[in-house]
This record gives sequence, C-alpha cells and structure tokens, in this order.
Amino acid sequence: MSTYLINHLRIPGDVPNKAGLSYLEEVEATVKPYGGRWLANGEVSVVEGAWPGLVVLMEFPDRAAVDRWYNSPEYQKILPLRVNNAISDLVLIDSLPDGYTVRGFAQQVRAAVQAASGSGS
Repeated sequence: MSTYLINHLRIPGDVPNKAGLSYLEEVEATVKPYGGRWLANGEVSVVEGAWPGLVVLMEFPDRAAVDRWYNSPEYQKILPLRVNNAISDLVLIDSLPDGYTVRGFAQQVRAAVQAASGSGS
C-alpha cells in the first residue's frame, strides 16, 4: 500500500536561498533508493480556505520505505538545509485499500456508533 508525503512548504521571500537550493540539488539522490518519487511540486489553486506557499506531493511504496528514507543518514545530513531555511508542515498518509468508498466508510461509522450505543436503529 503506497504512502504519500505531503509537504506544505513556505519559503521566506518565495525564492530558495543557497542552502535551500543545495537541499533541492541533493534530496532526489536520497529518495531514489527508497522508491520515492515526486507526484506534484508547486503552487496550488485555493478553492476554499487559505494555503500560503507551495505543496510537494511524493509517493513511496509503503510506510516502511518513507520511514527508512526520512531516518536515513543521507537524508538526515541534508535535512537541516530545509528545516533551517523554509517552513514545512510534513505529513504522511497511506493510500486506501481497493474497493474503498466514502459511503462504505460512513456506513461503518454508523454501525460502530449504533453498536456502541446499544441501539439497533
């Protein structure tokens, strides 16, 4: 099951400084051995709410792969180049299983609430 990394990225002044550019030049080599790949990278079109900055969307084969990459010595070496020169909200989310539907999810929640309340209706 794929795991996605989402980075809500804000770069002061909107242009990467030298350290930020060094990070960009080096990060790809740290990702490849773990099966990571970029799916999206750039500005967003805000439909609701606010989203200052950029988004980076990456895919890894699974949660273990992204954890190994993030904690690898190669990535940890360059991580300060990003965290000291940009603002990031970094989250991971696993893909959904085959056959998943939002309606089915709602039905599961409804059934669990009913079971917890002891009500059959």
